[in-house]
Amino acid sequence: MIFGIGNEAGIFLYAVLTGVTVLCAYRILICFRRLFRHNMIAVGIEDMVFWIGASIYVFRQMYDTTYGSIRWFFILGAVCGALLTSGFLHFLSKVMKKAEKSLEKYKKSR
Repeated sequence: MIFGIGNEAGIFLYAVLTGVTVLCAYRILICFRRLFRHNMIAVGIEDMVFWIGASIYVFRQMYDTTYGSIRWFFILGAVCGALLTSGFLHFLSKVMKKAEKSLEKYKKSR
């Protein structure tokens, strides 16, 4: 099936959202691990279950979006979405650390 450029752009944006979803779900798993300490066996099992679930989710999204044909721009979009989210979270972390330092300075000066 031949897609128009508008359809391909829509599929690419949907792929970006898929990458964002997978990365955010993994970050939630990391937060869960920080709240409740696990041994290495439990971490390995959690990772295996997560990545199997994530691969099923990505495959299902790709299958539904591209009508059963595998498109490399969907994979590229998912990777771009994960990278953009990672960069945004890194930027947000830096901003939060800077704000925390300025609040500590303000607190000490009072």
